[in-house]
Amino acid sequence: MKRRDFLKGILTVSMFAPISRLMAKSKKTASSAALSPAKVVQRTINGITVPLLGYGTMRLPRNGNGEIDYAKTEKLFSRAMECGVNYFDTAYFYHRGKSEKCVGDLLSKYPRSSYLLADKMPVRMLKTEADLERIWQEQLSRCKTKYFDFYLLHALNKRNWQNAKRLKVYEFLKKKQENGEIRHLGFSFHGKPEILEDIASSCKWDFAQIQLNYYDWTQYKSKEQYEILTKRNIPVIVMEPLRGGALAKLNDEARAIFRRADAKASPASWAFRYVADLPNVLCILSGMTEMEHLNDNINTFSSLKPLSSKERGVIAGALAAYLKRGTVPCTDCRYCLPCPAGVAIPKVFAMYNKAKLNSDFETFNKEYASLTEEERAQECVSCMACVRKCPQSIDIPKELKRIVKETTTLGKNS
Repeated sequence: MKRRDFLKGILTVSMFAPISRLMAKSKKTASSAALSPAKVVQRTINGITVPLLGYGTMRLPRNGNGEIDYAKTEKLFSRAMECGVNYFDTAYFYHRGKSEKCVGDLLSKYPRSSYLLADKMPVRMLKTEADLERIWQEQLSRCKTKYFDFYLLHALNKRNWQNAKRLKVYEFLKKKQENGEIRHLGFSFHGKPEILEDIASSCKWDFAQIQLNYYDWTQYKSKEQYEILTKRNIPVIVMEPLRGGALAKLNDEARAIFRRADAKASPASWAFRYVADLPNVLCILSGMTEMEHLNDNINTFSSLKPLSSKERGVIAGALAAYLKRGTVPCTDCRYCLPCPAGVAIPKVFAMYNKAKLNSDFETFNKEYASLTEEERAQECVSCMACVRKCPQSIDIPKELKRIVKETTTLGKNS
């Protein structure tokens, strides 16, 4: 090789070497980015920092026997932890008491400081002050923990609040907080705004948990509840942002309105963004039973954008289209069960709502026929036991009678 050609080759290699290194670095960075999962945003209020998306464990995936599917739940929890969704909310009643144990079993493999655990004192079932310590110890054991990051008086309303005061539940839990066994003390609420006023002003609370979404903002008086807590500088944790999944499904007309506005955005993402826009919302709980739901939520909360005035108009339009269908506002929480007469209340409501949303009563008739006689709506005896337990304050006997009346084939299936 001639000297001139040799030097030319060296210069060529030298000239492209930085580019090659840059390209290699770029590929490495891209590869790292692909391996690094998106992280959900965090929010800090009153010195409390949590992920804006929290994991609710009332609706964990079930197997064919109706029990919690541990393998599926473990994969969901792993993905959640990977993406910064490390706030887990459970309760004594969830999954007939098995949610706490599942949460404890699956999260105990992680360092305790890597996740935030929320649990609740079941106020409505307390009979004596001795029940407090017994249930508290049971929860610690089930959850395999020595402390709770967040702890709540569960489902306060007028009756439960009176029971809590009678048994000095707040005082009991305040001592646990002073001993370091509770990091943040709050309550969850299902009741009228005037009762919330009393609860919020009676004690010092670190946070409160209320039902809030674009449907309930006016229908369930969530706006008044949010304002009561905000006025008192009490951070809000939101439950039922999708109203038991209803706002993720909607009806054809409502879904079409969202699709026209943004073909790539899910109906659920619109509902989450609506709630996230409220500045005093600390965390939004979602009961994610499928990986696709979790991933969609992670996508929403890792690249969160505030709503524009135009987008608020889109939500208002979708809500108006949804309300026209006349569904029963049931969230499938199952607090109404067991029904003394044996009526499968949430199941009947779910069948009916699906039929109303899809205008498909042929399918409803087939599904309804599969119920046992005592599970059917017309077996309701209006004992009102369910009404007293319903967090949504639904007049359940009235709604069951409406279903019987509207669905003319019900009598034929009896």
